[in-house]
Amino acid sequence: MLVILGFLMVATFMALIMTKRLTPLLALIIVPTAFGLFAGAGFGIGDMVMDAVKDMSSTAALLMFAIIYFGLMIDVGLFDKLVTLIVRIAGHDPAKVVVGTMILTALISLDGDGSTTFIVVTAALLPVYQRLGLSPVVLTCVAGLTNGTLNIVPWGGPTARAAAALKVDASDIFLPMLPSLGIGLLVVFAFAVLLGRSERRRLAKIDPERWGRGASGSASPRTGGSPSTGGTSPQDDGGKLALLERAEAEEAVAGGLADTALDPHRATLRPKLFWFNLALTVAIMVLLVVNIVPLPYLFMVGSAIALVVNFPKISDQAKMVASHSSSVIAVVSMVLAAAVLTGVLSGTGMVDAMAAWLVDVIPTSMGPYMAIITGLISIPATFLMSNDAFYFGLLPVLTETGAHFGIPAVDMARASITGQPVHMQSPLVPAILLLVSLAGVDLGEHHKKVLWRALVVALVMLAVGVVVGAIGIG
Repeated sequence: MLVILGFLMVATFMALIMTKRLTPLLALIIVPTAFGLFAGAGFGIGDMVMDAVKDMSSTAALLMFAIIYFGLMIDVGLFDKLVTLIVRIAGHDPAKVVVGTMILTALISLDGDGSTTFIVVTAALLPVYQRLGLSPVVLTCVAGLTNGTLNIVPWGGPTARAAAALKVDASDIFLPMLPSLGIGLLVVFAFAVLLGRSERRRLAKIDPERWGRGASGSASPRTGGSPSTGGTSPQDDGGKLALLERAEAEEAVAGGLADTALDPHRATLRPKLFWFNLALTVAIMVLLVVNIVPLPYLFMVGSAIALVVNFPKISDQAKMVASHSSSVIAVVSMVLAAAVLTGVLSGTGMVDAMAAWLVDVIPTSMGPYMAIITGLISIPATFLMSNDAFYFGLLPVLTETGAHFGIPAVDMARASITGQPVHMQSPLVPAILLLVSLAGVDLGEHHKKVLWRALVVALVMLAVGVVVGAIGIG
C-alpha cells in the first residue's frame, strides 16, 4: 500500500505542476499533506515536516544570502566594467565576439539567475552581433550552453533542490564536482571557438568586400557591407532592406534592455568601490573553494560587508535588501515547502517501501551503477519535466534505491545535476524562452544548434565525475 501511495503522490505532484494546475510551492505543501494524512500520519505529520525543515535550514540560508550578494554586485556595477572590457577586446572579430559571449555569460551566471544573465548578455552583445552580421542563434547557443553548465553552483536551482530533497549539504554536492564543472566549461569554450570561426568563414563567403582578411588572419569588417542577422545573405535590394529594418528593430529592443539592465546612470552604481567589490567577490570565491567556512555563513558575512561599505545609510541598506526580496522569497519558500514532501516521504515510510520495490525490480548487476544511471536519467528527465518534479519527485526514490547498493546520497545528488546543460534548453524553462525572445531567435533553430552540444557537455561532466570519484560505483 505504501508503495502505491508513494508513487501516486509523486505522480500527482508532477502532474499538477506540469499541467500548471498548481504552482510548485502549493503542490509541495498540499499534495504530501493529503497523502500523508491518508497514509495514517495523523497529527504526527507536523513533527515529520519540522524535522525536515531543520535539515533544510542551512540550504535556505545559503540561497537567501547568495541571491542578495550577487544581486548587490550587479546593482553596484561590478559586472559593468567586465561587459565593457569584453566588448572592447572582442572588437570586430566574430570569433572573439562569440568567445566573449561565453566568458561574459559565465561571469554573470555566478548570480544563479538565468533571466538576469540573459538580459545582461543580450543587452550588451546583441547590438554587436547585429552590427557585425553574426547569427543571433550563435548568441543564444553559447549563452544557453554556458549558463546551463554553471547552473550547478550551490546557490542555483538544481544543487539547492538536490540538497533539500536528500537532506545533504549543498557544498558537499558542489565542491567535488568542480573538476566536472571545469572540464565542462572547457568543452563549452571549445564549442564557442569553433562556432566563432565558423561565423567568421560564413561572413567572409557572404560578403568578401566587407570581410577582408587582415594580416593576422582574422576577419575585419569593411564599410559598405550589409548586415546579415539570420545567417543568410540578401539576394536583392528588397532583401537588404528587410534585413536592415529587422536589425534596426532588434537594436531598439536591445537599447531598451540596456537602459534597464546596464543603465550607466542608475543610482546604485558605486564606481569608486569597484576594486573593493571585486576583491571581496574573489575572496568569497576562494573561501568557497577551500571550504573552510560554511557557505551560508560565508555569504551572510559577504552580504553584510557589501551592504555596509556600498550603502552606509541604514535606509539605503533596507531598500537594497527589499529590492531583492521577491527573488529570495521565491527560492527560499520553495526549499522550505519541499520539507513537507521529503518529511512525509521519509516519515511515513513511503520512500523506504518504494526503494525496496525498485531494488526487487532492478537487476542486481545494475544496482552498483545507480548513480551513473541517475545521471543518464537526469538528462532527458530534466528536459521533459521541471527541476521541481525531478529533484523532489524522482530523485529521493532513486537515491533510496541506490542506498541498498551502498551508494551514498551525496553521490546520487552529484550525478543528478550533470543533466543541467540539457535542462536549461527546455521550453519549460522561462529563462531560455526569454533569451530566444530577446535575441529574435526561433526556439527550434536554437535547439538545432544547442541540444547536441548540451548533451556532449552533460555526458562529459558525468564521465569526469565518475573518473575523479565524485560519483561513485557501489
